[in-house]
Amino acid sequence: MNTPHRLLSHKGYLALAVIIVVLIVAFLWIVVAPGPMHFASGRGVRLADYRGPDPTGVPATIAQASLIQRGAYLAHAADCEACHTAPGGAPFAGGLAFVLPFGVLYSTNITPDSDTGIGRYTDENFLQALRHGVRADGTRLYPAMPYPSYTYMTDADALAIKAYLFSLDPTKARAPSNDLVFPFNQRWLMGIWSLLFNPDRRFEANPAQSPEWNRGAYLVEAMAHCGECHTPRNLFQALDNRRKFAGATQAGWRAYNITADARSGVGAFSDTDLSAYLATGHADGHGTAAGPMGEAVDKSLSQLASSDIAAMVVYLRSVPPIETSDLAAPKETPAAISHREGAPSGDLLGKAVFAEACVSCHSWSGVSPLMRFATLTGTRAVNDPTAINVAQIVLSGAQRRSATGLVVMPAFGAAYSDAEIAAVSNYTTARFGAQASMIAASEIAKLRTER
Repeated sequence: MNTPHRLLSHKGYLALAVIIVVLIVAFLWIVVAPGPMHFASGRGVRLADYRGPDPTGVPATIAQASLIQRGAYLAHAADCEACHTAPGGAPFAGGLAFVLPFGVLYSTNITPDSDTGIGRYTDENFLQALRHGVRADGTRLYPAMPYPSYTYMTDADALAIKAYLFSLDPTKARAPSNDLVFPFNQRWLMGIWSLLFNPDRRFEANPAQSPEWNRGAYLVEAMAHCGECHTPRNLFQALDNRRKFAGATQAGWRAYNITADARSGVGAFSDTDLSAYLATGHADGHGTAAGPMGEAVDKSLSQLASSDIAAMVVYLRSVPPIETSDLAAPKETPAAISHREGAPSGDLLGKAVFAEACVSCHSWSGVSPLMRFATLTGTRAVNDPTAINVAQIVLSGAQRRSATGLVVMPAFGAAYSDAEIAAVSNYTTARFGAQASMIAASEIAKLRTER
């Protein structure tokens, strides 16, 4: 006869078993995740078995250029300079801070300096670092270095980039020490992380897709690593490709949804608009790139051939739409011209800051009388109820290159308090966007630390 104590024990064991099974299933759900191109119909084949045009390498226009020239193009495509250049520092000399929830990482020197850079790297060392996240001395790299994306790069392209980097003037610059909390400061854990989340495979072409799609896939996934910013991450900070390109927050900026969803993604962009945004950082009616995306345009995408930009657009168009529930469709109607209209009740501080610092370029209607780059109407940032990017742009300013030269929005972080920047950010979304934001001064203070 079972006693109540023994019956309770049996129930306890059963509950424990159920919990263990649920945890195992949840763990497998995270780890056994689809790859970045899993969404597409058809199956990938090794490049050696692909009968279409080679989707890797450089455009035909520079196919006969020197190895270093081809490497320069590919280094731009891989956006190496943006991450490996600190503000005011020498290009590729490292030292750029990545402020993360668990501490600060600094990018490394990838000039050919023998002591502080990669001057002693062999080809094999370079491939190990680029695709496996392992330095020449065996130290594990953190996945702020996007080796889970670069792992798809071919040997030829990776080594062309190495040839270009080795052609640069060596710069002696040692990166500051990382400042990470336990257990994230234990680099050996990155070996386990890589085993679970680095696919460690080369790019495969998909015969069921067009040559342009395959070229775009290689550029977007293996080179430009767009998913590293625009794809949400799972519990272990690996990309969650079940929500591919649905948007995420990186380095204090919001990287928006770039799926084909018409309301919250880029589905409403024409091909011309999307190409212009990638190549120049601006598309009329959709906004101007700033922050990390602005850097990606300036130092990477703007350097690519128009045929490669077109291929990227083809690939991006094919990514299934995912609706981002907190992003309303952009309000495209200009605000009332009068400064007495269109403001939330009682928002006197935000209106005062806007009148003092913003209206001369952006106008009360949101349609700039000076330049199309400064038009606010229809932009994603002012239609984002978190107002993160609006606040960041006010804090740090923005630069864009136009046909007539450099377009600069000044940084106002030093001129205004956290409360004033929060107020003008909320005023801007309320006046020009579909939904007013409620960003607080405390959030502005936090954003200052993430720049």
